[in-house]
Amino acid sequence: MIDEENRKMKKCDYCAKEISYYEQYCDEECEKKALDFYSLREKYTKVFSIINVIGVFGVPVGLFLSAIDAVIGFSLTAFSLMLIGITVIVLPFPVENMISSMKIKKAVFVTRLIGLGFIVLGAALFVLRILIFK
Repeated sequence: MIDEENRKMKKCDYCAKEISYYEQYCDEECEKKALDFYSLREKYTKVFSIINVIGVFGVPVGLFLSAIDAVIGFSLTAFSLMLIGITVIVLPFPVENMISSMKIKKAVFVTRLIGLGFIVLGAALFVLRILIFK
């Protein structure tokens, strides 16, 4: 049988530490960091979206151009991937489902890892372009 205290535990919205059912954050520092995250996201959402749209459209355009001119196509695709990666590292705004399942701190970390993956993929494409099309 589960006792009353264990049933009322939930996790801090920022760091995911167990807290009382009636609290949202474990301490004032987590609350401040969470509020800073939400205000930063609100402030830079449009910039983030515009840069992502440019990067996301740059990838298929670059792939299409690679059939016409491989150097330009590979370069545009690599640049677009690195642009997305840099944007996601600088402005790590995970989706709400990710925040609700992982909480803010871990979701931001995972989002930055994904951004790093985009940068590595773009850099690898640049290196590949250099090696193939000297």
